[in-house]
Amino acid sequence: MNRQAVRGILYFLIFFCVGLGVVAIFNHKSPSSKPIAGPEEIVVSGAISKVAAQVSPSVVGITNLSSDGDIFNQRKVETTGSGVIIDSQGHIVSNNHVVKDAQGLIVTLADGTEKEAKIIGTDPRTDLALIKIKVERKVTPVQFGDSDKLVVGEEVVAIGNPLGLRFARSVTAGVVSGLNRLLTTEEGFTFRLIQTDAAINPGNSGGALVNLQGQLVGINTVKIAAEGFEGMGFSIPSNQVRMVVEDIKKHGRVLRPLMGIKIIGEISGDEARYFNLPVASGVVIEPAAGGPADKAGIKRYDIVSSLDGVKIETASQLQDLIFGKKIGQVVKLQLVRLPRTQVGQIEVKTIKVKLDK
Repeated sequence: MNRQAVRGILYFLIFFCVGLGVVAIFNHKSPSSKPIAGPEEIVVSGAISKVAAQVSPSVVGITNLSSDGDIFNQRKVETTGSGVIIDSQGHIVSNNHVVKDAQGLIVTLADGTEKEAKIIGTDPRTDLALIKIKVERKVTPVQFGDSDKLVVGEEVVAIGNPLGLRFARSVTAGVVSGLNRLLTTEEGFTFRLIQTDAAINPGNSGGALVNLQGQLVGINTVKIAAEGFEGMGFSIPSNQVRMVVEDIKKHGRVLRPLMGIKIIGEISGDEARYFNLPVASGVVIEPAAGGPADKAGIKRYDIVSSLDGVKIETASQLQDLIFGKKIGQVVKLQLVRLPRTQVGQIEVKTIKVKLDK
């Protein structure tokens, strides 16, 4: 073999070995070389199962025993919901609508034990209730988390009893879809909720919404069940739950400054211009009979345009300002009063109201 042929074979071997090395390096770094179930999926799955095992013993079933019909034709009615054990003394937090009108309450613990419960106090404005069972052996209270630290997109787990106790402590997972979502009650009060796409079904009310550390960040309360809407559930933030529970424990109810009004609607800038109002925005209210606003002379359909000099644009802003005051404090409202007759004039009035509890 001549020298030129030997040199060709040598070059071929060198380039062949270099090629194998490049392929090996490429295969080592290629995403396609990862297993189908990557490390991230394993961590998430493990976290959710760990949270479920940690929190499920704190979640209970609540059966509301009541009767329906008149005095001659009564029938027993049972409705079910969920609750969360919050301390070793047997206090359980749930929704007000879960325990409302109850003639008896039965709590079913994780091991199947049934306990009678009594209502300590309720707060319809936040749809929260505190009940208590007699503790004869150790129970597992949930650990509270800080709902103010939640961020949109954070993974959360919902645990409750959808469709009754047959599906007790069902676990669903999702993310925080939104924060500070406003819900207005029939009484005209608004409160801020956590929105999640973790499945919340009938019977989940009063159940736990927890983060991946197993900490309670919300109490599940409602979902949008309208046709065409999916994955829109709402939870009461845990920081609000904590404040309500503390007040109920101390006073049997929540003490907050109240003006005694029902919010009817909001006036936008466009509406104010259309009706030629002397203000750019406001909130339409109605006084509760005998309440502070009624005693101060506020009338139905009065428009609150400012409170203590702060311009009012939304109902939630007005409510937050009132709740930020102290019981017994006097606030100054600027009102727009529409004419009650065709020949009347629009009035701008300033009225002082002493907040009650």
